[in-house]
Amino acid sequence: MIELIPAIDIIDGKCVRLVQGLYRRKKTYSDQPLQVARHFADLGVRRLHLVDLDGAKAGRVVNLGILRSIADNTPLIIDFGGGIKSDEDIRSVFDAGAAMITAGSIAVKNRDLVEKWLAQYSAEKIILGADIRNGKISINAWQEDTSLGIFDFVQAYSELGIIKLICTDIARDGMLGGTAVDLYMALKERFPTMEIIASGGVSGMEDIRILDQAGIDGVIFGKAFYEGNIRSQEIKAFLNQ
Repeated sequence: MIELIPAIDIIDGKCVRLVQGLYRRKKTYSDQPLQVARHFADLGVRRLHLVDLDGAKAGRVVNLGILRSIADNTPLIIDFGGGIKSDEDIRSVFDAGAAMITAGSIAVKNRDLVEKWLAQYSAEKIILGADIRNGKISINAWQEDTSLGIFDFVQAYSELGIIKLICTDIARDGMLGGTAVDLYMALKERFPTMEIIASGGVSGMEDIRILDQAGIDGVIFGKAFYEGNIRSQEIKAFLNQ
């Protein structure tokens, strides 16, 4: 069964969502991220996608305190992304309680460093983050597009030993218009042993069921839950089926 992975995105210590990665289109849902995380844990969710949007923009990890608070006070398995650029950053994130990190922009800019992290921490703990716009990788909190194609990017890291991928379709993110299921199926077909996690566009439980039926390993959702399109009892029922 597909793994449900709620997202908590942090700006100024608050739980927010952006639309298509645009900071000017920010909506705040809670100023208590720990309480939001506890609610997900109470529903039976095992994993959390925690994004330091301040860190992504600043180019350094900012919200370590929130990571530590959630790690210390919930049983959630946390994958953390945003602003991880150096050995010091990744060490501090793991020390604060993250089980995994997502390497996005840094995987484009410094392949040697990510290869070193794979050797040092193992492929179980390093997730490749592929944020795409029109089929090309986008970096620096989605503010800079590259000419790098998604399949070439993933292929290169597959050869280095990456086994986990979060792929976000930026055009769909925060739009509640459905996911890029054909893209995720194509990725799964090309990389059958890789854990493919879909992100962007989930509008309700039906989108999650479609991804599940398509054989996708995990799905990140946020706005659909915060806007009430996915209800708590639906998550609980899905996890208990």
